[in-house]
Amino acid sequence: MFIPKDPFNIIIGGVGGQGNVLASQILGRVLVAGGRVVTIGETYGASQRGGPVMSHLRVSAGDPFSPLIPEGQCDLLVSLEPVEALRILGRYGNPAVQVLTNVRTVQPLDVLSGDASYPELDTVLAALGSLSRRLWRINATEIALEMGDPILANMVILGALAHLEVLPFTRRAFQGALEGVLPDSRMEENLDAFDRGARAVEELV
Repeated sequence: MFIPKDPFNIIIGGVGGQGNVLASQILGRVLVAGGRVVTIGETYGASQRGGPVMSHLRVSAGDPFSPLIPEGQCDLLVSLEPVEALRILGRYGNPAVQVLTNVRTVQPLDVLSGDASYPELDTVLAALGSLSRRLWRINATEIALEMGDPILANMVILGALAHLEVLPFTRRAFQGALEGVLPDSRMEENLDAFDRGARAVEELV
């Protein structure tokens, strides 16, 4: 499997309950199956559902690297929540970073309680575009809701990522990674989510 640089540093971000840790595990398995060495580090904010969660994947053709990406050295950011994407870029971004983000917002408890405000989505997306070399946007949550389960947004966004070919991997590789993580009863819906994500992002390539 081709990687643009060595190490290639990926961050998968979101908030608790969105399934980004599972997404990082599956992507890591795909990359390992493609002959790459992958180290994964997880960082968590508030432990309750809705706190920030971030997975670091460092992909190499040779020796493993330390699990946490140095500040300013993210190559690819995949985010399940747009403000979390902006927060991550503030620390790990650089002019060459590429970003794939879900556009459905998840408002934290302090916003819901009225103690803080959530920025306008258009403002967030404009900032993401200005801070990245390339930005792709997909409403992965809407697609997952159409399937009946919002947690499938993580598989939708992996399907989108595969189609973008920033880190090219096949549906077969994705299915092989799923087989080591999920029960057979959940295979079909997760493969469907992957396919829907790939189709939804076609117009963005």
